[in-house]
Amino acid sequence: MASRIRLSPAERREQLLDLGVRLFARRSLDELSVDVLAQEAGISRGLLYHYFGDKLGFREAVVRRAAADLVAQTAPPPSGDPQQRLLHSMAAYLAYVEANYEGYLSLVRGAAGDPVLREVYDEARAALTDRIFESDDAGMLPDTPVVRLLVKGWAAMAEELVLSWMADPAGVTREQLLDLLGNSLPALVASPAAATVG
Repeated sequence: MASRIRLSPAERREQLLDLGVRLFARRSLDELSVDVLAQEAGISRGLLYHYFGDKLGFREAVVRRAAADLVAQTAPPPSGDPQQRLLHSMAAYLAYVEANYEGYLSLVRGAAGDPVLREVYDEARAALTDRIFESDDAGMLPDTPVVRLLVKGWAAMAEELVLSWMADPAGVTREQLLDLLGNSLPALVASPAAATVG
């Protein structure tokens, strides 16, 4: 009979967070509770409170981990053709939302009314957009105030396109959606206003 491996408190907390993120992929924030995680993990609610403090601490920890996973999984290659790097990142973003739709949607919608979720959402959005200007070969786009404003607006548009497509593709293929996501930003940046205003 194999002996059971005893995890350190930090390892056990990470294991519970991993499980919480997996559950969050298929459930809304309202459905993600300490009770559900305790049942799935086969542990007591008291042990979860020991690791996360309370229900809100657990929820925040899971959402922060999910947001960090989103940022990591959608990272573009650090160098190379800017358009290909953007397309790679957008394909990874779409794949992430497809795999984690319920949780991602509840984070986006919940950020409107919950200050903690708003903070996590804003930090993730900033990480996703700021990296467009950072790479081994001086970024994908010129770093000007106008272009940064365009990128913020484009990111909101991209998010809405993906969530709307997930809710109802309406005859738009995945490839068409990726084409829209990957080509709309360079088109915006190529506009005369973006080129002439610093």
